Amino acid sequence: MLDIKKTYVTDAKRRPFAVQVDIKTFERIEQVLEDYALGKLIEENDSADVLSVAEARGFYSKLL
Repeated sequence: MLDIKKTYVTDAKRRPFAVQVDIKTFERIEQVLEDYALGKLIEENDSADVLSVAEARGFYSKLL
């Protein structure tokens, strides 16, 4: 599990309303979320969408 060192930001009545994390931790959280989302997208990929090498070359040549 990711060890997150956080600082709570409070209002005048000492009620927490935000959390601060250092940049390195924030960037790590972003990476974990992106990796998770990419993994989910790959899992949901329809195998019918898979192209052969020849089909992929034909498809990409039309884009250029």
